[in-house]
Amino acid sequence: MLVIIGFVVVLGSIIVGFMWHGGNPLFLFVPNEYLIIIGSAIGALLIANNMNTVKKVISGILGTLKGAKVSKPAYIDLLKLLYELFQFAKREGLIALEPHVEVPESSTILSKYPSFLSNHHAVEFLCDTLKVILSGGVPAHDLEELMDLDLEVHHAEEAVPPGALSSTADAFPGLGIVAAVLGIIITMGKINAGAEAVGSSVGSALVGTFLGVLLSYGFVGPLAKAMENNMMKESRYLQVTKAALLSFAKGAPAAVAIEYGRRSIDPEFRPTFKETEEAIKQK
Repeated sequence: MLVIIGFVVVLGSIIVGFMWHGGNPLFLFVPNEYLIIIGSAIGALLIANNMNTVKKVISGILGTLKGAKVSKPAYIDLLKLLYELFQFAKREGLIALEPHVEVPESSTILSKYPSFLSNHHAVEFLCDTLKVILSGGVPAHDLEELMDLDLEVHHAEEAVPPGALSSTADAFPGLGIVAAVLGIIITMGKINAGAEAVGSSVGSALVGTFLGVLLSYGFVGPLAKAMENNMMKESRYLQVTKAALLSFAKGAPAAVAIEYGRRSIDPEFRPTFKETEEAIKQK
């Protein structure tokens, strides 16, 4: 929602300010300049990236309109899930976790938490790590290194779409200049058409420069940053899972293990100790 509000504020400020100066907003609508700049930017994006990345860019842009998947209730559900799994393992033995991690969708524990099951990266990370713990013989420091490696690869993969969109944003001012130069070339052909025709043609050409800078710094660049922020928030979700799993692997009680996870949560979404305790008691 904030993304849409931001777009409206940017566009509204520019149009109102332009009109305040006595400008006619219709002068800014030059379809051929829009086609040159936006079409070239899309082409450059396709040249630089594979189709999978392009799809993720589109998905990421749509995701900024919805906001990050993580929230305080989602984190509370994660802590409750981890606590239930750890308690179950302490009570029934580690081997009893095997059916739950082999087919998580059919697990009587994991299926209670749809907010977790909908995050396929988190499900894979949790289940794969628990499988390693079940196999036994893996020291805690080696387990931590293994999880860090997994998170590093995941972070690098998720950073590609925001990076691709950021590179596109950086290209817009240059593409705006290209459109403006093409407009000036056309203007040179009208040099004998009179001052009014030449002025109108130059104005249309300058719209290209204006549009390129506006799209870069007012729309596409901020969108890339919003995608990056969402990515960081979702990566933190995995870091919380890692902290709790590592504590559990070291032999800590379930309540202590999830406290490690709780303290890894961003302050924006972190439940208090009392809220976590009450959620566990309800469980």
